[in-house]
Amino acid sequence: MTTVPPPPAAASSEPRTDFFRQLKPLCVPLSQLILRSKDKVADAKEILRLIEALTALWTAQASRDAGILDGKLADYVFFPLSHLLRTQDQYPIRVIEATIRLIRSLIQYGWKANLGGELSQQLLVFFSFTVGGLPGQSSTRRELPEETVVEGYRAIAVLVSTTGPGSLVQALSDDNDKSIPALGHSLTVVLDGIAAGVPPLIQLEALQCLRVFFTVVFPATVYARFLPGTVSTLSRLLSPPAQQKTQRRVLVGCLEVLELVLVTVLGDVKIRSILNKLQESTSSEGTQPGRTEEDAEVGGELTPAWLKAASAQVKIALSSVLKLRSHESEQLQATMDHLCITLLDQCHSSLADSHPILVETAMMLEDEETRKSLLQTSLQDLAGIYPELGNSIKSTLYGWITGLPRLMQSNDELVKQLAIRSILRGTKLAAALHMDSSTLDDSLGDALRDSIVGLIRNSKPSKLLDDVETDGELWAGTSGGVVVDSRTETVPYRPVLLDLEGQKTTRTEISTLISNIGSSVQQVKLGAKMLSSLRDSEGVDQIASFWLAFELLKATYAQTADLDELFDLSSFDEAKSQERVFQELYDFSASVIASHSDASEENDWRLEAIALEVTAFAASRLKVEFRPELIDVLYPITTCLGSQVPQLRRHAVTTLNRLAQSCGYGSVSELIIDNVDYMVNSISLRLNTFDISPASTKVLAMMVKLTGPRLIPYLDDVVAAIFAALDNYHGYPVFVESLFSVLSEMVNQGVRSDMLLLQDTAVKSVDHKKRKQTSLGIAGILDILEQRANRQKSQDEDDDIKGGCHPKEAWKSSSGEEAKSLLDRLEAPGSDDDDHDEDEDGKNSAAVDNTRTESDQPKTPTYSLLARVLTLTQHYLTSPTPTLRKSLLVLVATVSPALAADDNAFLPLVHTLWPVVVSRLHDGEPFVAVAACKALAALCGAAGDFLATRFKTEWYTSSGIGGTQQQGLGKWFAKVKADAAVRGTNSRLKAPAVLSRGGSGGEILVPPRYPATVEAVSDGGVGGGQQSPLTQTLMSLALNNTMPSTTTVGTTSKPVASSSLSLSSGGNAAAASASALGRFSQASQLWDAAVELLTAMVRYVRIDDDMFDEVLELLVDVCVLPGQRGDDVREALEAINADAVWLALYKRGRVEMKAEQSEPVDGLGFGFVRLEVLAGS
Repeated sequence: MTTVPPPPAAASSEPRTDFFRQLKPLCVPLSQLILRSKDKVADAKEILRLIEALTALWTAQASRDAGILDGKLADYVFFPLSHLLRTQDQYPIRVIEATIRLIRSLIQYGWKANLGGELSQQLLVFFSFTVGGLPGQSSTRRELPEETVVEGYRAIAVLVSTTGPGSLVQALSDDNDKSIPALGHSLTVVLDGIAAGVPPLIQLEALQCLRVFFTVVFPATVYARFLPGTVSTLSRLLSPPAQQKTQRRVLVGCLEVLELVLVTVLGDVKIRSILNKLQESTSSEGTQPGRTEEDAEVGGELTPAWLKAASAQVKIALSSVLKLRSHESEQLQATMDHLCITLLDQCHSSLADSHPILVETAMMLEDEETRKSLLQTSLQDLAGIYPELGNSIKSTLYGWITGLPRLMQSNDELVKQLAIRSILRGTKLAAALHMDSSTLDDSLGDALRDSIVGLIRNSKPSKLLDDVETDGELWAGTSGGVVVDSRTETVPYRPVLLDLEGQKTTRTEISTLISNIGSSVQQVKLGAKMLSSLRDSEGVDQIASFWLAFELLKATYAQTADLDELFDLSSFDEAKSQERVFQELYDFSASVIASHSDASEENDWRLEAIALEVTAFAASRLKVEFRPELIDVLYPITTCLGSQVPQLRRHAVTTLNRLAQSCGYGSVSELIIDNVDYMVNSISLRLNTFDISPASTKVLAMMVKLTGPRLIPYLDDVVAAIFAALDNYHGYPVFVESLFSVLSEMVNQGVRSDMLLLQDTAVKSVDHKKRKQTSLGIAGILDILEQRANRQKSQDEDDDIKGGCHPKEAWKSSSGEEAKSLLDRLEAPGSDDDDHDEDEDGKNSAAVDNTRTESDQPKTPTYSLLARVLTLTQHYLTSPTPTLRKSLLVLVATVSPALAADDNAFLPLVHTLWPVVVSRLHDGEPFVAVAACKALAALCGAAGDFLATRFKTEWYTSSGIGGTQQQGLGKWFAKVKADAAVRGTNSRLKAPAVLSRGGSGGEILVPPRYPATVEAVSDGGVGGGQQSPLTQTLMSLALNNTMPSTTTVGTTSKPVASSSLSLSSGGNAAAASASALGRFSQASQLWDAAVELLTAMVRYVRIDDDMFDEVLELLVDVCVLPGQRGDDVREALEAINADAVWLALYKRGRVEMKAEQSEPVDGLGFGFVRLEVLAGS
């Protein structure tokens, strides 16, 4: 019977004895199972349990007190495992995995460095074969789980690191022929675990194992043998495309291990003897033959030839590995930077051929904090130690600069950004090392200009913003977009170059590079160089030079801003040179801006935008002292507001904001008002010399809109020049329209003025609205009678004083009739109306006298200007351009309420405008007729009863276009209403359904008047009797459109379905097509405008009864509509005659009345009828 040998009794401490007693119950059964088991698979479960129990017990003791664990206890536990390893192929893989884990714990805490050389080699071979399989038998190798492979690599790492310079290294030193192949196979297995396609957990464990291999002090010849395979494996994993599929933590581990391998094998300290020999061999003419054997004895395989070959191969590997410098991971970049700095420092001589790529990578990846740190070695420190690195830095920077234009043509923005960032870091490093080179400076300026040119040419044009959107931002609120407060922050410019969103980072990197190029003196020199080629170049080259010069000079002022606040350095040559260059730049910018309004010269909008930025920057530096310069640049800047390019217009707005802020103005409006004299002179000069361009009119309109009413009094000369231009170019409709757009803007702003009326007078409100008459009551009637009696008494007294109380001659028949009619009229009870008219006439005459007195006072320039503009419109209302006619009518509607306060000045203008405005109602363009209705409505509100006779005259016979006689306004309104009903299917014009009526008993219902039948058409008008011409027109149109059917109930004829102005179901195709538009059709819109005009006429103008009846006939269907519009119409009508409105509504079924017959009154013989309103509209 085989038993497990007990450990020696030398170590008889009590804790160790207790631990042995715990091991024995597990080791003995395990040994018996392994030695006596016939069915390995059946006993594998129990064996696995015992091994895991042993592992847990051993690990727990190691964590609790590892001092009692030694090699003898490890031998005791390893005894049953040694028998298991002999038949390992018969056990499941989980048993082998548990065995490897237990052996790793035995090596780490038991044997430690005392493991024998032979056993260590056997275990190394076992672990290697378990993980990698037998060499040449990959087809018969069992598939291992990931956990088993990980345990195998951990065991190899513990075995190699624990033995250290002991058994394993000693065995290698004693017998290289047997040990090195075993170690080589193990290292090959480890390298296979690092290769691409392996799970990341296995790769990390294999890297840790490889790190251990090169940490243990093996002989140099051993490392030399393993160097090619190790570097090759790592470089393949770190090079594309494998690096793209590898996790970042694996790449970082590979770089760290590569750095360790190269430093361990090729470190200058490790191979200094070989380096000395190499230096001697290169310094002498040839190698001495007698020294070869001595060299072989000293260095073995590590000869100078080997070093040259290894250095060349490493350079190839590094050239592919260092491509990782463009990786986005900061951790990976920091690790690679550390690799380059370490190799340049510790492998400086051995890897001299790799200096260029190492220096280039270190310059690209160097961190600002690392360069300034005193605890870490930086490239700047190494360049101070090794002068040859300075030349590498200079040559690398020169290569980057010369290659920048080519890289800027790439479609990859990351490549551009990396190139710009590298040049920035290189220039900073060169400045820190005090590398002054005129070649670098010249090449940098040329490269920047060529790069900007390439970017401009290759960049796609950005999507132009919509003009509507830009103008909306331009005039948003007049206090948000354009007019700014001087205390607000400066509005930034939108980028002129590289304005796409994808180029934002590239643009930022270029700006950063320009701002950090060398010292301020160098930047000034580069800026002067750009300016020297600015005037000779054109196109994109000129834009690039201009932009670069401006950015460079901005950077110089930013660098010297802090010193300028503390010291006055203006007397130094550097400051003078800076100011001279900037003045030249500003002069060129002013010339570019001034040429914008010159139609003969067209500049690229980007050039003009940069010039605007230069002007704003100059104003920000000079502050209030820049105000004299506004004489030359303010008007040209405002001309940019009329540009066709939205970006330039936005730049002009931002420039005006900055100029106002820099020069101490509270807003852009104040800026223009304070400098309005020479701005107006500039515009007037162009208008007087007929040097008129679209920009001039647009600038003037925008300037008026920008400044508001305050600018209007200064525009007398401009308005005179506009009138002169209109006289000379009245045959050019487009040009006339542009000039009137300016006048319209003046009107829009002028009517907002608070000093529009006469000077030194209070504002007088104009209100011609008709008020609804209220009942005077008994007291009011008595007052009227008393006033009549007093007036008659006063008149009699006056006649007695004159002494002409009796006639001197006999009455004639005609005179007698005249006297009789006069006496009858005076004595008639209805003479109150005449008295009332006399009172109104007296009041009107008094008002006229009052107005005449006020009109004698001088008027404000704004009022005079608006009056002149209004007078001018009459000559162009017959223009062939419909849009101009419409805009002029809108102008009339806008300016009329503002001028209405002065009757003596305004009413003659109305008299002059009336014929041309009213004729526009018959315009062929519906939108012009709509504008004419609105203009006439505005005139009604402004002139009031002054238009009474004119409307009465036009109502029956109207003057058409060109002086032709047209149908009266009454028939025109009726036709518009009918057209709207037929073509627009305007539901608002349809007559409502008749309320049901029925009576019984004593109730008397008044029958409705409704044109339900042909016979009904012959009924009277609104008040009964004969029809008016308007009613006849409406009825004829209604009968032409539809013939409603009727039904008779008893003796009352009632309409079943009728609408005098509705579209019949059998209408033609054109009417059906127009009806699809509904209220958006031209006919409906024209009728809406006509309703507005009729409402204004009734509300503000005195009309006679006949006209009122016809207007009521037109509007009665509108006043019953729900909403504000119907209420307004009804209110205006009821203010004149509420009873007539009620009667018209009643006849259309909108009011229901109940009549009750009362008892006859004594002495009269009849009774009264009591009416009660049951339902209304």
